[in-house]
Amino acid sequence: MTEVKPTLLDEFATWISPTWGLRRLKGRAMAAVAGGYLAGRVDRRSMSKWKTSTGSADADILPDLPTMRERSRDLVRNSPIAAGAVSGVVNSVVGTGLAMQSNLDREVLGLSEDQAAETQKQIEREFRLFADTPDCDLSRTLDFYGLQELAFRSTMESADCFVLLPMLQTMGSVYTLKVQILEGDRVSQPKGQKETNTFAGGVELDATGAPLRYHIRTSHPGDLGSPKENWQAYDAFGKKTGRRNVLHLYRKLRPGQTRGVPYLAPVVESLKQLDRYTEAEIMAAVVSGMFSVFVKSEGGMTLQDMTTGAPPAAGQLEQNLKSGAIIDLAPGESIEVANPGRPNANFDPFIQSILVQVAMALEIPFEVLLKRFNSSYSASKAALLEAWRFFNGRRAWLVTSFCQPVFEAWMDEAVARGRVIAPGYFQDPAIRRAYLGTKWIGDSPGQIDPTKEV
Repeated sequence: MTEVKPTLLDEFATWISPTWGLRRLKGRAMAAVAGGYLAGRVDRRSMSKWKTSTGSADADILPDLPTMRERSRDLVRNSPIAAGAVSGVVNSVVGTGLAMQSNLDREVLGLSEDQAAETQKQIEREFRLFADTPDCDLSRTLDFYGLQELAFRSTMESADCFVLLPMLQTMGSVYTLKVQILEGDRVSQPKGQKETNTFAGGVELDATGAPLRYHIRTSHPGDLGSPKENWQAYDAFGKKTGRRNVLHLYRKLRPGQTRGVPYLAPVVESLKQLDRYTEAEIMAAVVSGMFSVFVKSEGGMTLQDMTTGAPPAAGQLEQNLKSGAIIDLAPGESIEVANPGRPNANFDPFIQSILVQVAMALEIPFEVLLKRFNSSYSASKAALLEAWRFFNGRRAWLVTSFCQPVFEAWMDEAVARGRVIAPGYFQDPAIRRAYLGTKWIGDSPGQIDPTKEV
C-alpha cells in the first residue's frame, strides 16, 4: 500500500485526541487507495518490474516491423499451426474470390427499374472482361480473384502490401488498367533519410496525416544477387484527377499508424515455443520407438561386433541395432536401455490449452483453428457463427481496401472509353458515386447439418 505520512495537522489532532488522530490517518490512507487502478500501481511487487513505454503507433511498430515480418513468414513456412491458421482465414475470407455485383442508385440517377437493370448488366459484363482473365495482372499470371487472395495473404503474413494501378496496353487485353502487388519490404525510407512524424516507413504524409507519396525500392531487398538500393517516389493520388495511384493494404489499429502489423504478431513467441516443444516430443518418441541402448564400459573398453570381432573406428560413437543382431559385450561392459516415456500422455492436453489462448488472440474459435468439431451440434454451430463474424469483418475490409478501389479505377477507364454508358459520371461526384454502388459476393459459410439448419 502507498505509505501515508501524518501531516502537522494530524500530529496536532493526535496530541489533542489520539482516537481522533487515528481516524484522520486511517481516512487519509483509505482515500489514497480508493478509486485507483492496480494497473497503474508501481509500488506492488507484481508490478514493479513491468517496464512500459509511451511511444506513438509508429514508434512502437516501425523498429520491430522487419523482425516481426521475417518471423511471421518463417512460421507460415515451417509451423503447421501458423500455416493452417493463415490459410484457413484466407480460404474463408476470399475462397474462390469475391464477385462484383452492380448495385447502382437508380433514384439519384433518375433511372427506371428496367433501365437500371440494363445498366447493371452492362457494368457486370464489362467488368468480367477485365477480372476473369490474367490480363488484369501486370505479371499476367493471376485473374482478379487470384489477386484478391494474394493481396490478402500478403497482408496477413507481412503486415501490409502495396498495390500499384498502372495503365499498360497488352496484346489481347480489352482494358489498359493493370494491378501490381508489391510486398511491404519494398516500401522503406530511402538510404540516409531519417524518420519523422510526417515521413516514416517510406510513407510521406501531409499535415492532416493523409498519404502524399510512397517511396518504393526498384528491387526487393532480399532479391538474389546484389539488389540495388534505388528508390522511386509514387504519388498516392493523381495531382489533377485525384485518381488513386497506390493502394496501401493494412489494418489500422491505432491513430497515427503508418504501417501494419502481421496477423501472427501477438502469438509469434507462443507458436515458436509450441513448434520447438512438438519437435522435442517427436524426437523423444522416435528415440523410444528405435529402442535405443547405451553401453557402459570401464577402463575405456569398446563395444565389439561378434561378426567382425573388430572394435569400431576412432570417433564412432554409435552402433546400429539390426533385426536379430547379436552383440558381444566385452568384460566390464553393460547395457542400459533409454526409456524416455513416450508418447507423452499430457502432450495433447497441454498443446490444446496453449492453442486456446492462441485462438483467442487470432480471433478464431478453438474448434475452427484446429478444424476439430467433437462437441455437440449447437457448440459447433456457435463456433462457426463466431468465426464467420471475424471472416465477414475481414471480407468487408478487403472489399473497402482492395476490391472497390480497383473497381473504381476500372470504371473510370470503362466510362472514359465509352464501353460503359454513364451520363454525368465525370461531371458530378454524386452521380459518379451512384454508378459505383456495388455488392461483393463471396463463398457462403456452408452448413453442418442441412436438416437442422432449415
